[in-house]
Amino acid sequence: MQNKLKGWLADNSVTSDPKDRILILDPAGKVELEDIYKEMLSEDTGLRKETIVHVVTLFLRIVARFLMNGYNVNTGLFHAVPRFTGIIEKGLWNPLKNAIYVSFIQDKMLREEIAQTEVVIQGEKADVMYITSVEDRSNGMTDGSMTPGRNFAVYGSYLRVIGDDPTVGISLRNVSTDALTKVGTDMYSDNDPSKLVFIAPSNLPDGTYELTITTQYMRSATALRKTPRSVTTEVVVGKNPDTGDDDRPVIE
Repeated sequence: MQNKLKGWLADNSVTSDPKDRILILDPAGKVELEDIYKEMLSEDTGLRKETIVHVVTLFLRIVARFLMNGYNVNTGLFHAVPRFTGIIEKGLWNPLKNAIYVSFIQDKMLREEIAQTEVVIQGEKADVMYITSVEDRSNGMTDGSMTPGRNFAVYGSYLRVIGDDPTVGISLRNVSTDALTKVGTDMYSDNDPSKLVFIAPSNLPDGTYELTITTQYMRSATALRKTPRSVTTEVVVGKNPDTGDDDRPVIE
């Protein structure tokens, strides 16, 4: 597999200089463990899929176990460190205010792959809608974690939620159950083109969610897009109900 990342040029939404440009990744899709297993089998290792699945599952479980016992883990692909969040009150750990997360930092193998990666700039993409980062305002975390009932911020471009199409709004889809939760407009705090701040629904069960922002906004004082457009990012509430693990994708 040849390393190649494609991107579109877009305005930098956090500066006022029209010449300030950034590159927005053109995503190639989503890869899960099953796709990784197929790719490993294509390398003609001589191993059965059942063996590969067993080894990978064991590896992941052992890494998680080391981390949750206070070890820093270096796999060559990443360096992982367990950390805590929240203020400790009266010397007691409070799961409602405190949390454990893991910081992942790229290591030698990833740096080598980065050095061998070609970046293809596909040119200008007019009025591109994108998300650059998110933030759980209750603890300052920018790893994609979300706390129900607390402020959550999304940063990017063309994010302002506006329009009369019924699909317009902010929604959260549980990837395990497919249950859809919409965020009421009364829960919005900031509704700007480059920043959205809203209160996360207080009744969200733990799990992984697709956060989707749909809008008819365009850079005009009066006009709206005829067809709504959307942008999606993944967020995690609490612990994964399927595994019991805190699988928030933290990268520093």
